[in-house]
Amino acid sequence: MTILVIVTIAVWLLAFLIPSGRYDRDSSGAPIQGTYHRVDSGLSFLDRLNDLFLSPVNGLYGIQDPRTGKVGPDLAGELYGAAGVFLFVLAIGAFITVVFATGALDRGIARLAHRLRDRGALLIAGIMLVFSVLGTVEGFAEETLGFYGLIVPLMLALGYDRMVAVGTIILGAGIGVLCSTVNPFATGVASSAAGISLGDGIVLRFVMWVVLTAVTMAYVIRYARRVRRDPGRSLTGFLPGDRDQRPSEDVPELTGLHKAVLAVMVLVFAFMIFSVVPWSSALTGDAEATPYGFELDWSFPELAALFLCAAVLVGLVARMGEQRLSSTIVQGAADFISPALVIVLARGVTVIMNNAEITDTVLHSIEGVVEDTSSGVFAILVFVVNLPLAFLIPSTSGHATLAMPILAPLADFAGVSRAVVVTAWQSASGWMNLWVPTTAVTIGGVALAKVGYNKYLRFVTPLLGILFVLICVFVALGAVWT
Repeated sequence: MTILVIVTIAVWLLAFLIPSGRYDRDSSGAPIQGTYHRVDSGLSFLDRLNDLFLSPVNGLYGIQDPRTGKVGPDLAGELYGAAGVFLFVLAIGAFITVVFATGALDRGIARLAHRLRDRGALLIAGIMLVFSVLGTVEGFAEETLGFYGLIVPLMLALGYDRMVAVGTIILGAGIGVLCSTVNPFATGVASSAAGISLGDGIVLRFVMWVVLTAVTMAYVIRYARRVRRDPGRSLTGFLPGDRDQRPSEDVPELTGLHKAVLAVMVLVFAFMIFSVVPWSSALTGDAEATPYGFELDWSFPELAALFLCAAVLVGLVARMGEQRLSSTIVQGAADFISPALVIVLARGVTVIMNNAEITDTVLHSIEGVVEDTSSGVFAILVFVVNLPLAFLIPSTSGHATLAMPILAPLADFAGVSRAVVVTAWQSASGWMNLWVPTTAVTIGGVALAKVGYNKYLRFVTPLLGILFVLICVFVALGAVWT
């Protein structure tokens, strides 16, 4: 929270120095190349001060006016704030706490850890691979917030630290999103905005996904083995009780009630994944494909309701009783209020940037940098110059909608395939979202795992350097080959 407050104030101050600007928009809302012009944001000092003051409120339930683009708590338009994710995190807290209160998860984790006590690396690789596949296919990222309650205690029971759990979840899903192959929310939106097919460039993206996923898995497993061999080398240390979760040789059996609770839990998480996958787009590769009849197209409001109902269902299955179940649900939501507030603060930062109208100015500077360069250098520059824009706009679909109409035509002048531009763009977005504090996936994840953000940065920085070099090599080769 302290880091996000500092980031909020820093961005607010920078908005005084970065001039406001705007592109003209076409009928779809995409910026038109060559139309950038300076504008007066119309914000007085008191208006800017009010934006800073209301940033947490706007981060929760700010509404964006479709006419002016401004965000405020009393406007009419679409929800810009993170209210859906906020309630989803609280609902997850209630559900996980109820499951733990039954004793089923503790005992199940103990038995699983006992069976895999000599194959922890295989477990880490398996979880990361699943998350990476979901990330590359349908942008599975924020949904991983629901898995911390399961994976953190599992990793602790195997003798690892909390950072291993964080790396497994954030990096597993994040590397998949970074190397999106048919992800309709990233590659699909960007390809559509660039005027190309979703399948264009898929070979390059698939090879990137294979290589970068393998490198990331090896990085996390290497750290995990080092911590297990020498706990003193842990970057996070261990909280009271963490070391007590290591499995003993005497592991109690699961009762019928425990098995029933675990079955409900597995079904709930499986249903969550099923409900959010855009199956028609993922299976056909067409971002505009007509949804199948069985698709639910659920998002955070429905998922929050799902986990609240699931918490009650688990309580009924475990015969907890009304009073105990009610108090456990309330306690679970209370335990997760900290990561929920962190997510709200992160969204509040983007509101300040949006209202100050500095995003288009950054986009215009990118347009000037990438012009008149060779093909290989052009592709690398597209990746590099999109990094600050990815910080300003953590949403991949929003970032694509803004940047692609500008960058795609520039690729034609550089003699580079537009598919390479899409790959370079999504790599920048994915690389930044592995660590920037304005994304719910990262800042919410470290908060849920009770890991300091500064410690996570120390853990992930070497990997970021490796990925940066590999991405530059891939996009440059892709540009030269085309």
